[in-house]
Amino acid sequence: MRLRPVIPTLALALAAGAAQADEGMWMPSQLPQLAKELKAAGFKGNPADLADLTRHPMSAVVSLGGCTASFVSPQGLVVTNHHCALGAIQLNSTAQRNLIDDGFIAARMAAEPSAGPAARVWVTVGFDNVTDRILADARGKTGRAYYDAVESAQKAAVAACEQDAGRRCSVASMYYGREYYLIKQLELKDIRLVYAPPRAIGNYGDEIDNFMWPRHTGDFTFYRAYVGKDGKPAAYSPDNVPYAPPAHLTVSTAPVKAGDFAMVAGYPGVTFRHRTASEFANQIEWLLPTRIEVVGGLIRTIEAATAGDKAKEVLYASTVAGQKNTLKRAQGELDGLRRSDAVRVRAADEAAMLAWLAKQPGAAAVQADIRAMQAQLDAAEANRQRDFLLPFLRSGLLGSAITLQRLALERGKPDAQRESGYQQRDEALIEGGLKQLQRRYHPDVEKAVLAYVLKRYAALPAAQRVPEFDAVFGGDEAQARARLDALYAGTKLGNEGERLAAMKADAKTLAASDDTLLQAAATLQPALLRLEEEGKQRSGELMRLRPAYMQALVGFRHSQGKAVYPDANSTLRVSYGKVSPLSPRDGMDYRPLTTVAGIVEKNTGVEPFDAPKPLLDAIAKGDFGSTADPTLGTQTVDFMTNLDTTGGNSGSPVLDANGKLIGLNFDSNWEAVSASWMFDPRYKRAIHVDMRYLRWLLAKVYPAPHLLQEMGLPAE
Repeated sequence: MRLRPVIPTLALALAAGAAQADEGMWMPSQLPQLAKELKAAGFKGNPADLADLTRHPMSAVVSLGGCTASFVSPQGLVVTNHHCALGAIQLNSTAQRNLIDDGFIAARMAAEPSAGPAARVWVTVGFDNVTDRILADARGKTGRAYYDAVESAQKAAVAACEQDAGRRCSVASMYYGREYYLIKQLELKDIRLVYAPPRAIGNYGDEIDNFMWPRHTGDFTFYRAYVGKDGKPAAYSPDNVPYAPPAHLTVSTAPVKAGDFAMVAGYPGVTFRHRTASEFANQIEWLLPTRIEVVGGLIRTIEAATAGDKAKEVLYASTVAGQKNTLKRAQGELDGLRRSDAVRVRAADEAAMLAWLAKQPGAAAVQADIRAMQAQLDAAEANRQRDFLLPFLRSGLLGSAITLQRLALERGKPDAQRESGYQQRDEALIEGGLKQLQRRYHPDVEKAVLAYVLKRYAALPAAQRVPEFDAVFGGDEAQARARLDALYAGTKLGNEGERLAAMKADAKTLAASDDTLLQAAATLQPALLRLEEEGKQRSGELMRLRPAYMQALVGFRHSQGKAVYPDANSTLRVSYGKVSPLSPRDGMDYRPLTTVAGIVEKNTGVEPFDAPKPLLDAIAKGDFGSTADPTLGTQTVDFMTNLDTTGGNSGSPVLDANGKLIGLNFDSNWEAVSASWMFDPRYKRAIHVDMRYLRWLLAKVYPAPHLLQEMGLPAE
């Protein structure tokens, strides 16, 4: 198939229309091509430096796996969001010593507790195009064979990359399989909690204020990364020493105002702006309404199962917070996409693209691939209810049993042939998860959650039911509850030692186990493997066919004078723009900075607006020192920009024109939640903690002068 005549290269497409600075999650390698636009927006550095991941500031920006963070001292001090660190805070909390509510300050390094055995900081050190290498053996193949060829090439690239000790590598697909990049990361395994504000600062406003403006939340926490005495990554040990990063960000002490240049660097999770019209329709008409219904039910189930029991509430605090965020995001996304009439708009845009494509040379082969891709998408909808529900049955203790059975199965294969996620390189993370479960699990709560999901599963059409799941859980709600009681009464996996022992067992031993959850997992495994096989067949076809759609889309956008950047996929990206006000509706104008006055105005003394007394006293005193805004004459809290962000950007550093740290990204506004699918510059805003508020809290409210000194900041 010859596609080259149909569209220009991506570089040309980029150069053609990069004028809209606020839209775009750019790969660092693309930024030198945007030098003119960056300079025009106000950036004072050298854009070429942003493409070098081994230099400041990119080498200071790190991934936490789902969130972003950055080094802010030469001694491995890391700053991120409070909600990104909530799991670590919860792991170190008890009903008697609740660090979530009370906050935490380690007065010295020796008092910094582990953030958990699964906690990681990943420092990206390489980002190389390996497209030809990954697709070399896949060309000419279809379906599962195409999938296997790509996966095999990815595993080989990763294995070769990870010959260097302490390195974690992965292969990322860009433009839905048109390009592949080898990501090289240093994996830091000893992460410790340094400072966390009380919940009533770090999560002030909770779900009421989530995705809303104005915000008054101090959503920040400090970690520290440690390594062995030899300077290499190592698991937690009291003998480890602070990691010395290649670079760290300097915290700005300058004021922030509307119109100032701003840039965010981070690891945005997933966007879907290049998806098909049918996928837009499925998202809006079925998936989002279903997610809202199911996740809302999960939250109510957990809250009912933990009500009145403080210990259970602490165990599930992080889980509930995550589910609430998912729920509110889904509702905002649905509202926004409906408000934007996204189904009709995307359908019209795709129709115009296909009409443009029909006039291009070499279009017939591309059109055939696009039709074949659409057939695969249509077929996937037949089992969408089942495929949405089953992942909810793979968490907690049952999920651990499933993982243990699968790991034992995969260990019987050569490492290169093991399923991704179960190779030798993955076993430390699996072990960490098995250990960490102990602080996030209670059998009564888990059974309640599973019963809720199984009730929905029992209502599926017969064609979507899975015999093995019916054999384990029964055919209706009453049977499911009875069998769950028996499964959890007959398992020893609730004990950490039993889980770790099972992790070392071979497949034959686990198959013969009389542990009820391991038996259930053994019964479910053939079904899970069968469904996985079906998924890989379809994924292989989509991996093969989607590049044709992307090539047509890039060419069409180029013809419109528009830029094209890859959809977000948890790789390092940069967005740039300005500190910006917002006018979301007629007669409503929001300025881009909030102050401590808003904390007092919102305060009711009742959660989630129960500002701590030390904070209220400090506000009343009015001693803001060098962190006061010179124009507003008071202490700022949060600020807003028009930066292009999404989930995964939480904790991302917000930099000024000189590359200094002015804020931490933590949210988007309600009107822009749908930006993961459609970007609208009128409404898209990102919300950040002002570093001046962080500095003031550390200086005047919950003092940590040693951290200010470590960051080279005045303790005033």
